Amino acid sequence: MARRRSTSGDPAVLALVRRLGEALEEFGLAEIEVAWGGVRVRLQRPGAAPSVPSVLLPTAPAERAGAPVVADVVPPSMVTVDAPMVGTFYCAPSPTAEPYVREGDVVKEGQIVCIIEAMKLMNEIESKVAGRVAKICVENGHAVEYGQALFLIDPTA
Repeated sequence: MARRRSTSGDPAVLALVRRLGEALEEFGLAEIEVAWGGVRVRLQRPGAAPSVPSVLLPTAPAERAGAPVVADVVPPSMVTVDAPMVGTFYCAPSPTAEPYVREGDVVKEGQIVCIIEAMKLMNEIESKVAGRVAKICVENGHAVEYGQALFLIDPTA
């Protein structure tokens, strides 16, 4: 398996994460996400539910101590499968069935990876690309918002 360069130790990415953390605290946000230079960074306070609105924030002031945050740095080679609607995420077709996919599974383009229940309708969500499921971003039975990342898929695997 070929190794990719990690962007999480990049000084520019770390500086971006720090500035976003400052903005998170300064504006009292539960979550903030930004795409910059081929890297997507999402910060979320522990226990905070994802929010719908996207906010463009001005540059935050110099560093200061703040509440701990969770940071997800998405490498540019990863492809996200996003929620196409608001609803409830289910990883399997029924409560007793095996999940459609698990982290580490290889998927094909068009393969069903989960279900989103919206208005009592079960909507099958398909993978946009072939590759390996690197991360499942949502817990079974949790609410999802439109555009929220459900899966990270590594198409190079």
